[in-house]
Parts: sequence; C-alpha cells; structure tokens
Amino acid sequence: MRTEWVAKRRGQNNVTQMHYARQGVITEEMHYVAQRENLPVELIQAEVARGRMIIPANINHTNLEPMCIGVASKCKVNANIGASPNSSDLEEEVAKLNLAVKYGADTVMDLSTGGGNLDEIRSAIIKASPVPIGTVPVYQALESVHGNIEKLTPDDFLHIIEKHAQQGVSYQTIHAGILIEHLPLVRSRLTGIVSRGGGILARWMLHHHKQNPLYTHYQDIIEIFKKYDVSFSLGDSLRPGCTHDASDDAQLAELKTLGQLTRKAWEHNVQVMVEGPGHVPMDQIEFNVKKQMEECSEAPFYVLGPLVTDIAPGYDHITSAIGAALAGWYGTAMLCYVTPKEHLGLPNAEDVRNGLIAYKIAAHAADIARHRPGARDRDDELSRARYNFDWNRQFELALDPERAKEYHDETLPADIYKTAEFCSMCGPKFCPMQTKVDADALTELEKFLAKDKQVVTS
Repeated sequence: MRTEWVAKRRGQNNVTQMHYARQGVITEEMHYVAQRENLPVELIQAEVARGRMIIPANINHTNLEPMCIGVASKCKVNANIGASPNSSDLEEEVAKLNLAVKYGADTVMDLSTGGGNLDEIRSAIIKASPVPIGTVPVYQALESVHGNIEKLTPDDFLHIIEKHAQQGVSYQTIHAGILIEHLPLVRSRLTGIVSRGGGILARWMLHHHKQNPLYTHYQDIIEIFKKYDVSFSLGDSLRPGCTHDASDDAQLAELKTLGQLTRKAWEHNVQVMVEGPGHVPMDQIEFNVKKQMEECSEAPFYVLGPLVTDIAPGYDHITSAIGAALAGWYGTAMLCYVTPKEHLGLPNAEDVRNGLIAYKIAAHAADIARHRPGARDRDDELSRARYNFDWNRQFELALDPERAKEYHDETLPADIYKTAEFCSMCGPKFCPMQTKVDADALTELEKFLAKDKQVVTS
C-alpha cells in the first residue's frame, strides 16, 4: 500500500508525519487514518502537528496499514511477543504475530532476546505484519556484547537503534529518562527496578559512574528517527513493579525527565509517546494519567496495565485489564496487554489470545465511557441479536467469535439450537427474554394505570 506513498519522501532529511503535519501537508497516511477512525482529516493533521497523536509508520515498512495513537482517537491495544533464549523461535513468534493481528492488536512489540538470530526474527515479523512493530533496542545491544553490560558503549546502542530503524521498526522504546541521580530514589522500594531495559542502563551507570548514554546521546537518536520516521516510545525505566511502589519519587522524577525529552524531540518534529506505570492501585490511576499529561505536554500515554493488585499470578490479564479500562477512560491512548503468564513465564499462543481479548474489552469499555461516536454501535447490535435469539449473529459480533461459539456448543452443539429461544443456563422454560411484550399490550397497560393509579394485588 505505502510503496508509492513513501517513494517521494526518501532521501529527505526529515520524513516524519509530524514534520509534514507542521508544514501543512496532509499525507496519505493521515487520509487513511482519518477513514479508519471516522474523523476529519484536518483533525488528524492538527493532532499530529500538536503532538497529541502519532502515526507510527516507518518508511521501510511499506506493507503497513497506517493507524494512529492519541487521545482524540479510539483507545488502542499493543501485544508483546518475542523469542527468548529458553523457549520459542522465529516460526512460533510469527504465528503469535498472526494470532495477535487476528484478535485485533493495533500494534505489536517484538521483545526477542534470543531463540535465534534476532535480526532474522525481526525481519520476518515486520515482513508479515500489517500493523506497526515496536522494539526495545537495548536488548539486542546487550546481546551484541554477549551480556557484558560494562562493555557496552554509546556507539553500540546507536548502531542497534539505527539497525532497527533500517529494518522498518515504527517505534522504539528508548530508556533515556532514567538518570544516574534517580538511582538512589529506588532504595525504599519493595521491587526495585523491574524494567529490563531500565535495569540494563542502571547497571551500566552504576559500573561506569557516568550518565545514561541514551540521555547524553539523545540528539543522535533524534537524527536517526528523522530519517526513517521512527516514533519515540519513551520508556518508563522506573515504573513501579508492585502497588507498594506506585507513584513514588523515583517514578515521578523520571516522568519529569520524559517530559523534557518529549519537548526536545518535538523541536525536531519527531513523534513521541510516553510509556507509563505497570502496577498502580485503582485510586491512583487518574492521578497518574493526569500527571503524565501535565509533565509531557499531552503526548500520547502508553501504559502497561496497570495491575491494580499483586496477589493473582496466573490471572494478571484480569488484574491489569481492570486498571487498563480505568486508564483508558481517563485518557490513556494505548494499552499494553498483560497475559496470564505475566511474572511466570514466556506467553504461548493461548496466552496471547487471552491477554489480547482482555485488553480489547478494556479499550472498548474506555471508548464507550469516553462517549466516542459509534463506540457502542456494536454492543447495541449484539444486544438486539441476543434478544432475538440470533445465536450466529451473536457469535459474529463477539470479540472472540470462536470462543463464544465453543462455549455455547459445549452443551447445545446441534444446529437446531442455533435458532432455539434458550441456552443451557435457563433452558426452554425459564429464559426471561422469552417474555415478549408488544407495543399494543404496553399501550393498554398504560391506559389502565392512568385510569386506576392504585393497583391492588392479592
């Protein structure tokens, strides 16, 4: 789709969507996004120019179907996949990608740390993906020096960041906000630093007693991103790893730095979204969303969960979807899914499915709560199908049609039951929706009630 669109931009110094939006140019990507979102294209251009919306669309990912992330658009969901040294490989990760796209992932992050050649895995995922791909380049930077963090140099980081950009990655998590002076602030935490990328940079700073190289070389990263239209996903290295640590001094100190880095990227027309906390009690979620908007000048917020309690390993797709729905309601632009395997192991295909559906529910609930035009149309249509016992239409409208049909057919599998006016919960005699009250009967009842307001029962 995008081959011709991007051909005319190649070779220019700055090819970002923000650059064109600020020049008054409406790109083909903006037109496409406007149609997908059912929004005026002038609004899309204005939001991208303002920095409240991003269109992550690397010029080297030409089979990408453009989408947007921003508070003015529908709440989006990201799915994480990625091979590890202990499990999974290229074929399995591409299968996870296809499953994530099937169940509605708006973007996918490749978090591979092993399981094969990382460049080959990433290339295969990008080639197969119609949605934007994000990465965390510090993982491969560490792999390139065989895990010896102290050997990493600023050039090692920059080399990997540019390699990912060249391959077609549309946004990269850049952990530039964690500063050496922030590290003592984690002393009172229960879980310390839980970000893998943040942990790598913290150990590098502790070893060298030098400032974060991604911070000191931030301008170099900006120059790379301008050439390929890569969006910053500014990493929250000091995100809380448990509800005890939420909204503490370490998290908020880094957030202030992320705001400064956001505005610096905007000076060069580079798109930015900001990553947010992973474990936050429900009563602190609104504060966290509003604080991010304040500190980061309303750049799109992208949160992991947040998990609202820490006692449910194996069910953290649920504990986090609760927080995700609230975060989306308060204005978070994209939710990063959590699977049932969070804190326990590498997700498999079924975990990807369960995590993604939980988050599609959360994002859709947030869109309804924010009264987005048309957000409830599908709900109303499914409700009509339910009231009319149109089982096949219910399956068709469900977020996960296969699971809905599977559960119905466990007890009533025959085709005749696809038109039956009951399910196995109530059976044929007790379904309340069989009580069909027509308009004429209601009119007669209203006349009766108007005539005799005291209805005596015996």
